Amino acid sequence: MKTQPSQDRIIIFDTTLRDGEQSPGASLNVDEKLTIARQLARLGVDVIEAGFPFTSTGDFEAVQKIARSVGTEDGPTICGLARARKDDIKTAAEALKPAANARIHTFLATSDIHLEYKLKKTRAEVLEIVPEMVAYAKSFVDDVEFSPEDACRSEPEFLYQVLERAIAAGATTVNIPDTVGYTTPSEFGALIRGIKENVPNIDRAIISVHGHNDLGLAVANFLEAVKNGARQLECTINGIGERAGNAALEELVMALYVRRQYYNPFLGRPADSEEPLTNIDSRQIYKTSRLVSNLTGMLVQPNKAIVGANAFAHESGIHQDGVLKNKLTYEIMDAESIGLTENQIVLGKLSGRHAFHTRLKELGFEMADDELNKAFVKFKDLADKKKEITDWDLEAIANNEVHQAPELFRLELVQVSCGDKSRPTATVTVRNPAGEELTDAAIGTGPVDAVYRAINRVVNVPNELIEFSVQSVTAGIDAIGEVTIRLRHEGKVFSGHSANTDIIVASAEAYISALNRLYQALQHSAEKASEQPTQIRNEVVAEAQR
Repeated sequence: MKTQPSQDRIIIFDTTLRDGEQSPGASLNVDEKLTIARQLARLGVDVIEAGFPFTSTGDFEAVQKIARSVGTEDGPTICGLARARKDDIKTAAEALKPAANARIHTFLATSDIHLEYKLKKTRAEVLEIVPEMVAYAKSFVDDVEFSPEDACRSEPEFLYQVLERAIAAGATTVNIPDTVGYTTPSEFGALIRGIKENVPNIDRAIISVHGHNDLGLAVANFLEAVKNGARQLECTINGIGERAGNAALEELVMALYVRRQYYNPFLGRPADSEEPLTNIDSRQIYKTSRLVSNLTGMLVQPNKAIVGANAFAHESGIHQDGVLKNKLTYEIMDAESIGLTENQIVLGKLSGRHAFHTRLKELGFEMADDELNKAFVKFKDLADKKKEITDWDLEAIANNEVHQAPELFRLELVQVSCGDKSRPTATVTVRNPAGEELTDAAIGTGPVDAVYRAINRVVNVPNELIEFSVQSVTAGIDAIGEVTIRLRHEGKVFSGHSANTDIIVASAEAYISALNRLYQALQHSAEKASEQPTQIRNEVVAEAQR
């Protein structure tokens, strides 16, 4: 078991795989979650909230796999969320068993509006449930976190009582969530200060904060909470999450890094201390941001702080002149501090497979042999088209192979005819899951629309295209273009991603990738439906035997 962390540093609790995945359309499969978890470990987060095991078999499997693969003795603590119910808590404990350092995070609402309309419980009932469930969680793991849901709209005196009982029952962390993103920095700081001053046994637990960005104040609220005693910050990569998202990890970490002299005294450190306030390796931030964006299909807005495409760009002549003379004139941090380096030519068309593999490993990609072989073929093809191969190009190639959906449908051919005096026409050949090659053609409003119409005629999987976006990986007319697609079917959103120097081909591949995810989900639903009658019969037999 890890010892209780020192109060002179900030614990980074990443909930990208739990709250972040609750972003509409950000659903991840088990392998994708594992890929992100491994990168979060490289980033240096202290705690990974891997999921909510009770909600689905998929979430249970993901938490269990992450606990086994990433939850090593020297790795991050692996956390599972559970409602304050025995079946939830027991399921979370089971999923977390393989982790060397496991945490159960249990929660129960405390605001009057939640008690009256959601829980249908009284304050007295909550005061009984909380210590009982925390103690039950403690019977499985030493590290237990308790959250009073909607804490910021709870009556403070009642909140103090709940927290005191949770800590007395064994909670090692108490988390204060701004569940609906309602509070302001001064209010949130005052709430944390009130907890420090009015919960008698608060010295036996770490105060954590969790917040949503509905008013755009999540990061500001957290920084004010740090000044008043919060020592754990619950955040997500790129700030993804329900509604307007969560507090963004990269913004919090870099604020605490750039302004550490300001925050040092609040953590009991000398003001001029250069020691970092978190354990995060900031050089992994940009890479982690890109990975999460690619896998969730949620693009990062260009003007997003820290990781946006324009975060270190200078358009104004005055700014450009100042930066050329001294970066500090208009930059408060170095782009290299987040792992964003100048594009260097690292490989060319004469480079071999070993050099290619070595450079990918240096960039943080661990690839299976079949993935590496496919990526190398694409690299050689790209090297014939481009004079300069950059790290960003290599990253795009690797992401294209490592993070694809299962290849149920496969694009074999795409041809397009278009122009200002002709109607855009596309012909596609797709290999279906049965191994048959099917060819069809269609006319569209543009070349991409024509391609998608042709694919739909072949694949025949009902869907609604809700987002299509293209980004250039590097500058220049020969740049790789990355295409992200999001489809909706029966209220669920499925994303696809591809990169190619030919935007039409990338668009077709991204669409096939999204369709593969959708088709896989439809297959899974059909399998569950076919299993259900057998399960019902078994339950009836078991009931009769009892």
